Amino acid sequence: MAVESRVTQEEIKKEPEKPIDREKTCPLLLRVFTTNNGRHHRMDEFSRGNVPSSELQIYTWMDATLKELTSLVKEVYPEARKKGTHFNFAIVFTDLKRPGYRVKEIGSTMSGRKGTDDSMTLQSQKFQIGDYLDIAITPPNRAPPSSGRMRPY
Repeated sequence: MAVESRVTQEEIKKEPEKPIDREKTCPLLLRVFTTNNGRHHRMDEFSRGNVPSSELQIYTWMDATLKELTSLVKEVYPEARKKGTHFNFAIVFTDLKRPGYRVKEIGSTMSGRKGTDDSMTLQSQKFQIGDYLDIAITPPNRAPPSSGRMRPY
């Protein structure tokens, strides 16, 4: 009798996340840059050793979720605590093919609402130590900008 596998190729490629013991694992320094205008920083703001001035330094682990990071940002920025505030996350990383940086949008959260990206982790999005996190914060009275695909960088 032949047994047929129901495992798809994508399931084979996807590595299961290993749980991190936060008691035994040293946290990493996550350099976070925020804007409150709903748009991510331009990539030229990260060039030649410069970084935007809106830096938050967070000690966390690779299994940190976007919701967990949202709550840490809200501790620092009381205006971001308002229900309906939108947080759009992107990883900023060194471009290995050309000088400079690239950005990869990874997900979003909203104050006071559950969302599909809440449980997404840095590890699941291929974040690497040394990358930056850029968070575009949009106040509840303004709609977040449409998808970042049309940004000029």
